[in-house]
Order: sequence, then C-alpha cells, then structure tokens
Amino acid sequence: MKILKWVLRVLPFAYMAAIWIMSSLPADHFVKLPDSQIDHFIKESLHLIEFAILYVLLVLAMLTRRAAFTPALNIVCAVFAALYGISDEIHQSFYSYRSSSLFDLVKDFTGILVSFYFIRGALFKGKFAQLRKVLGRV
Repeated sequence: MKILKWVLRVLPFAYMAAIWIMSSLPADHFVKLPDSQIDHFIKESLHLIEFAILYVLLVLAMLTRRAAFTPALNIVCAVFAALYGISDEIHQSFYSYRSSSLFDLVKDFTGILVSFYFIRGALFKGKFAQLRKVLGRV
C-alpha cells in the first residue's frame, strides 16, 4: 500500500512531463487518423480531459498525505491544473507546427471544472456516494 501512495504522489509530475513533451511535438507525431476532420475533432476534444486528468491526479496525490484534504486544498489543485494549462498553451505558441488559442484554454478549464464539481460534491457536499467511497480508499 505504501508503494501505491508513492506512485500516486509521483504520477502528477510524470503526467505534467508527458504533457510538456507532447506539446513540443507535432500534433500528428503519435497518431494521425485517415480522415483529417475526425483526427482534428478527436485531438481538440482531448483538451476537455487532458487537464481534468491532471487535476484528478493532483487530488489523488494530496489524498495520500496524512493531513486532511480541505476544500481550500481542492481549489489549489484545480487552480494549479489551470495554471499548468495556461503554461502549456504558452509553451505550444513557440512551435510553428502547434497551435495555441484561448478556445483551447476554455476547453482545458471546462474539463477541470467538471471534475472539480464531482470531486467537491463527493468529498465535501455528501453527493456521489460511489465516488466518495473510491476517493476515501486512497
């Protein structure tokens, strides 16, 4: 169980490194679907979950600590994920084969806010009992 806690604590940093590396590469470096419109749609849709995943990983890392996970710490995790999203868009703007836009940030923030709604509800508002049960096991 101790190893799992350390894995959960390291995962956000590994994920941030992966985001940074992938943001430095052309959008079709790993996968390019035959239909360019579908390819573009799927890759643009990933913005909705990319930074939501980062926020969730940050929450899981914080839940492994002995200190209580507070509503304020939850907000800090969401803000940190959002700031990393901003830094990622700035980072992409330096590459001619990548795009950076305000609309991408809106998608990033939307994913974070949806995840925030469910985690906040589960941990602090008495909603989403199954999610609260899963998070309580961390």
